[in-house]
Amino acid sequence: MPTRAGRTIGTRARATVSVHCAPVVLPVCGPPVHDGAIVVRNDRIARVGPRAEIVAAHPLLTPVHWPGMILPGLVDAHLRLDRAAAPVSVYGVTAAGGIAADLDAASTLGEAGLGGVTYLETRCEDEHRWEDEARDRLITAIREVDHPGAIGIAAHSSDPVVMEDLTVLSRTFGLRLHVEPGRHTVAFLDEVGALGAGCHIAISGPLDEADRKLLRARGTVIAISSPFAAEGLLDGESAIAIGTRTGGDPLAVARALSHAPGHDRLLVEAVTAGGARALGMDEGPGRLGCLERGGRADFAVFAVDARGRDPYTVLLHEGPGRCVATFAGGRARWRLDGTGRLGAPGGADADGDAGGAARTGGGDLGSGGDAGDAGDAAGAGDVKGRRLA
Repeated sequence: MPTRAGRTIGTRARATVSVHCAPVVLPVCGPPVHDGAIVVRNDRIARVGPRAEIVAAHPLLTPVHWPGMILPGLVDAHLRLDRAAAPVSVYGVTAAGGIAADLDAASTLGEAGLGGVTYLETRCEDEHRWEDEARDRLITAIREVDHPGAIGIAAHSSDPVVMEDLTVLSRTFGLRLHVEPGRHTVAFLDEVGALGAGCHIAISGPLDEADRKLLRARGTVIAISSPFAAEGLLDGESAIAIGTRTGGDPLAVARALSHAPGHDRLLVEAVTAGGARALGMDEGPGRLGCLERGGRADFAVFAVDARGRDPYTVLLHEGPGRCVATFAGGRARWRLDGTGRLGAPGGADADGDAGGAARTGGGDLGSGGDAGDAGDAAGAGDVKGRRLA
């Protein structure tokens, strides 16, 4: 049986293990841990719990001590990759639902080492052109795009026939679907089979109660980007996420939606676990949006003091603009050193691994293949650099 060059049969890769501590660890999927810590093994979370217990269990490691709060990496559920003005990791974002209009843009998340889904967009508005050329071009891109993570389809055509065919294509290739109901009614999207757990929608305006009820029935997550669009969606019944569209701070967007204390936890969950659910990455090995064993080691550190206060409220109202470190897949993607430059606080070393990490024998906690795995992502062959459809 052939093996990869450079690997010896019967051996396993050595694991990198590190411990990160903070006054508050907010797993989102569980209660806050005061004076807490997380253990990172390769690209996965190995343990979350009280600092004293975790440090005692790893006496050979030097913990990385962070100020404020450790929480899951934020998820931007609607980000146009060709319009993002700054690296989104500065806001604590570790994954996104990225919309790519061409194959150059499709490489953005992979090149940044971030996770999520890259949605290949089609805006083809003529069914004849769709049948003649645009459909084949999109299929070629789906099959050949050199991208390390998950690929989906952004069905943004105004033509109903094209929309129906895009829905069929998403099922044929087993890809997630991204739609915007401003181009079609929610009822139409349901008629062509677009709605469901395999799809999330991004809205720019309010939905009526009938639409909200239909989306709840289909299990479709709604990505909100403005207070105007949030009307009727903060009652805890609808599945929501947060999208910035142009790559701003999703936590700031979430803060702008809060009009009552009861919204704070809901909105923090929307920008973490809700975003993961929108991308279909909230379950299984390498899951996003929470800090728990087996999940992908995506986390962010915010310099906020939540001791003795509700951590959800503190994070939502004091956290925007105060991210000091962002880790995706266990590796630092952004860190602040006090001068505003990429730095290495808390003993983190220069190559992106946390200080105090030790290498031990044994394999990792799960298989790789997440969208944030390191590596270049480029367009494929003769379709690179061209609009998809």
